[in-house]
Amino acid sequence: MEIKQFQDKPLAHYSYAILSDKKIALVDPSRDPKPYYKFAEDNDAQIIAVFETHPHADFVSSHFQIHKETGATLYVSKLVGADYPHATFDDGDELQMGKVIFSAINTPGHSPDGITIVAKDTASKYAIFTGDTLFIGDVGRPDLREKAGNMVAKREELAKAMYDTVQNKFNALPDETVVYPAHGAGSLCGKNMSTDSSSTLGDERRGNWAFKNQTEKEFISHILADQPFIPSYFGFDVDINKTGADNFESSIAKVPLRIGVASVKEKDIIVVDTRNTEDFKKNHLPNSVNIMAQSEDDKIETWLGAIIQPQEPYYLVIDKIENRKNILERIAKIGYEDQIKTVITLSDEESLEQSDKLNIEMFRNNQDQFTILDVRNKSEVNEEKFFKQAINIPLNELRDSMDKIPTDKPIVVHCAGGYRSAAGSSIVSKEIKDTPVYDLGESINEFKN
Repeated sequence: MEIKQFQDKPLAHYSYAILSDKKIALVDPSRDPKPYYKFAEDNDAQIIAVFETHPHADFVSSHFQIHKETGATLYVSKLVGADYPHATFDDGDELQMGKVIFSAINTPGHSPDGITIVAKDTASKYAIFTGDTLFIGDVGRPDLREKAGNMVAKREELAKAMYDTVQNKFNALPDETVVYPAHGAGSLCGKNMSTDSSSTLGDERRGNWAFKNQTEKEFISHILADQPFIPSYFGFDVDINKTGADNFESSIAKVPLRIGVASVKEKDIIVVDTRNTEDFKKNHLPNSVNIMAQSEDDKIETWLGAIIQPQEPYYLVIDKIENRKNILERIAKIGYEDQIKTVITLSDEESLEQSDKLNIEMFRNNQDQFTILDVRNKSEVNEEKFFKQAINIPLNELRDSMDKIPTDKPIVVHCAGGYRSAAGSSIVSKEIKDTPVYDLGESINEFKN
């Protein structure tokens, strides 16, 4: 069998195509199905199966679109209660495709309905596609299904299930089994994932903390501690994936476009401005939040889905028309394209708003004359605090926490590198009008120990 790994870097997502005898099975495909169609064309092969290891929280899958466009059968655990046409695939179920035999292992822990797909070829070589259950160096977090999905489960229950999964569910597989996860380092579906994109069960048994000899209580304590924040969109995407998403390209094509805008009619609707922070500070529409999308390192998917609520309407500002398609495609990967009122480019009118500019030297020498707001995650602040007197409100909580910010002094917002502080300062200045609000930006590097 030939295994092709696909990577979506901003979401740290891995998906897979398994090829044998001109037939292809996919595992956990991303929102855009075109890369899988191209792989099929290049190999003169047919996509006949799509495995969903669970209803994903951090991205929208194209499984239902692929089914409609190729006729491929969708395989998912019976525990999902999927609303799309599918065949159930659980413990004891098998599918033969060419020289490959696929089987399922029910592996709850990250989700109550998660499965691991086992692929065995005629040479008795094994590969497992573990979804969000087993990562390289870690296991999936158990706290994402308390409010979403057909099977709602508390984090403590799933932590116990994960302990049983790690202790017992992979024991029949040899050390040489190749492990292919759905995510790598940078994903919010785990906390300490390796940068490696694959591993072996033997290496994980030796090096992954979850396989070490420990009691259930010790395991649960470790897995529940210091998990990353949960973006607002995670439960929303679970529900989309349980039903099946709309067509990727047509959902993007229907978003309206306006060129050279100086104002918008609905003043109460938030404006998401994806331009770089320098351009944003020079001129932007009222009620704007600066969530940059200038490169793959700008994680607009995560921060848009953390700051904007599911189904909340918003305007989308882009820097130039040639970037429209790319930015919309990235937004569609979390299912937020339907909420966009209009994609707009801005006019050059001077009537647009400008951001306050911080005098770095004055701030450096008079820090007690400012309210310093740290928008990093709590775990980051616990590791290192850059300003002793700083107030910590994580960026994903900021819109609902304005009453916690003193307004008797000018406000300086910082993060670890400048991306989140650009968004944070724009949120604060949008809500607090009578107090100067400054973005420390990349100058934070001058204040680190």
